[in-house]
Amino acid sequence: MVLFSGLTFASAIFYMFMSIATNTSFLKGNMVIAFSIVRMVFGFGIALLAIITFVYIVYANSFLLSMRQKDYGMYMMLGARSSNIGRLIFLETLVVGLLATALGVVIGIGLTQLVSNLLISQLGLQIHKFVGFYLPALFWTFAFFAILFFLAAIWNRRKLVKSEVINLLRENQKPVKLRYNKTWKVIEAILGIALLAAGYFAMANYKILMTNSIVIGFFTIVIGSYFVFDSFFTAVINMLRKNKNFKYKKLNSFTLGQLRFRLGEYNRILTVVSLLFALALGAITVGLNFNSLTDQALKATYYDVVVYNKTSAVDKQMKKVSVRSTTKFDYKFVQDKKNQTIYVSENEIADNNLKFQHFYQDKKGQQNYSTKEITVKGLKNQKAYKNVEMGYQLANLTPYSDAQVKVVSASEYKKINVQQQSSYLLLVNNFRSNFNNVEKLQKLAVNSMIGNEKVTDNSVQVNITNSKSSSYRLISGMASGFEFMGFFLGLAFLAMLASTLMFKVLSGANSDKPRYKMLWKMGTRRRLLKASIAKEIGILFALPAVLGIVDVLFGLQFFKSLLPNPYDGIWIPFTIFLVLYLIYYAITVKLYEGIVLNKD
Repeated sequence: MVLFSGLTFASAIFYMFMSIATNTSFLKGNMVIAFSIVRMVFGFGIALLAIITFVYIVYANSFLLSMRQKDYGMYMMLGARSSNIGRLIFLETLVVGLLATALGVVIGIGLTQLVSNLLISQLGLQIHKFVGFYLPALFWTFAFFAILFFLAAIWNRRKLVKSEVINLLRENQKPVKLRYNKTWKVIEAILGIALLAAGYFAMANYKILMTNSIVIGFFTIVIGSYFVFDSFFTAVINMLRKNKNFKYKKLNSFTLGQLRFRLGEYNRILTVVSLLFALALGAITVGLNFNSLTDQALKATYYDVVVYNKTSAVDKQMKKVSVRSTTKFDYKFVQDKKNQTIYVSENEIADNNLKFQHFYQDKKGQQNYSTKEITVKGLKNQKAYKNVEMGYQLANLTPYSDAQVKVVSASEYKKINVQQQSSYLLLVNNFRSNFNNVEKLQKLAVNSMIGNEKVTDNSVQVNITNSKSSSYRLISGMASGFEFMGFFLGLAFLAMLASTLMFKVLSGANSDKPRYKMLWKMGTRRRLLKASIAKEIGILFALPAVLGIVDVLFGLQFFKSLLPNPYDGIWIPFTIFLVLYLIYYAITVKLYEGIVLNKD
């Protein structure tokens, strides 16, 4: 039941991920601008999930063999032919795997729909074209797991048929040699810490190294993590073993011996788990912070709505919007064969205090905006680089964004013999809550200008796409897509890494059983045995989690180039992860106790 439920869960998680990764309509609908980047991210995600799923199946299969090999050895000792045993284990592995996959896909469809609805409603995301059932995801999940279980069945058959009966019956009693070279371990520990430091330095110095910081960080952190697990933690355990006061307290000597034995065998899996922990935690943290891009989109434009031509439909829609202030801006537009010019009176600029948002980067490299005023002096001296922006921003408040701006005196302005035009610049109360009505008003304002017979010609560059509502819609849709993707990625990786570690621990439970039985016969109390198990498994779960948290804290430095503050609200994903991780830990401890402390 433990094996079957674990495999079911693995296939459900795999389907959940694939339902997003293979749904191009969803990705294009929500992340149009970043579609190529998203495809690359999901390509990497699929490869990573496939690898961890493969590792998961290997350990789950190892758990199955450790539980069943004694039974099959008994059958063979009683006269069963090895070909029959081989066929039996082949069919058992394949049938259990395919049944678990089928059930997992059904659960995955329901879970995908449930989680997506919860995320969309709780986070207020704007997600389009996403449904729980997606046929390509169903196909790829079945195909991937069918191949894995087929290979696992062949491996199990070969291992059992080729093994001697005595080895099947006494596999867990075979001695294991531990090799320990003190000099090499010291070198490895120093190298591990140095490589981790180099990786963290690369992530923090993204401005200099650019995308190379990811490449450098990946290789140095992976190799450094392995060296740290292979040497540094082993050295700490050896130091504790030399401390007699600690060693001979309760069952600490036994627990330390178990850990020393396990760390030598667990180096690779602990390295993978720590990296996946960092990736999963980072995915959720960064995904949550993509919502801050919508705040940036709101800061980028000063005026919430620009109305170019008032009509009855525009006036009617304006009454539905909670308008805080309205500024009327008059100008005259002149076009000849060579130039397009917007003429503005000096008094108009001086009286209206027109404003715009100036983009800049602070000393820390963070992108930000400051509010500046359009002045007569600035518009007259547009040869200065800092004043060019004023003319550009003023032209954007009209339908003629490509035109040149000229400020003239009031008398000169009157002499220009063309019809005066007006723009109404609106600031609204709470843009987010008024967004739907604001967007409708901006669309009506644009359409009214395009449909105006007096001004409609090839000089009009007015477009809904350069409005505040349009940029907010675009950015919020993309941010929602990344936030949604980050949650799914994070939850999928967390579930897989914790399950993989759980099955790795459980796969060695049968070989640990005699040791606990011996302690029990010597009179050790059950409470002390349980405490020893909880401590041992707790350390195995804690080590990759601690290193993974350190990895993600340094890794988030890289995202400062993209997000205002990637550490904002970091306690939310950390809390989610630690709660789920502790649940997995508690389940693993209970299952392990059930195997090694069996009353029989």
